[in-house]
Amino acid sequence: MNLAFFLEERSAREMLEGLLPRLLPPHVEVRFVVFEGKQDMEKNIVRRLRGWLKPDTKFVVLRDQDAGDCVAVKRGLVAKCMAAGKDDAVVRVACHELESWYFGDLPAVERGLGLTNLARYGGRRKYRVPDNIVAPARELAEITRNAYQKVAGSRAIGPNLSLSGNASRSFQVFLNALRRLAAASA
Repeated sequence: MNLAFFLEERSAREMLEGLLPRLLPPHVEVRFVVFEGKQDMEKNIVRRLRGWLKPDTKFVVLRDQDAGDCVAVKRGLVAKCMAAGKDDAVVRVACHELESWYFGDLPAVERGLGLTNLARYGGRRKYRVPDNIVAPARELAEITRNAYQKVAGSRAIGPNLSLSGNASRSFQVFLNALRRLAAASA
């Protein structure tokens, strides 16, 4: 099976390159299509999906919620996938941003960035539900004293993210979708 990830930005690719080898069987061939932000994704995803030539490919579309309504963002992306003839594409939205997933596993952030004492932030009320953090990228840069940078940080954190126990619900939903795809490829 081939698995193509359509991603809003490069930091998602960097994180996935560290995460996927621990989650997917080795026979799954992974490809990435990285857009230059959500506007570029919205504008070009239908054309890129329609133009995909490799047979036996399953598609995963991942985008940040940002300030949008999560249900509306997902509905819009599903409609674009259907317009491209990819009705079975898996669409997932990181609530609010990819960094919410990192807040869900602060020990992984510590290991990836070589920092200490970050896990304690997970007990604070404002960080207990990572998907509710309105600006997690800014918050993560703040608590790491700017050690976290989007691309390099995602590259360092991805291999350390736990495949179980992450407090981010949107991350768990994403992983479960990937597990189902992997099981179907066996």
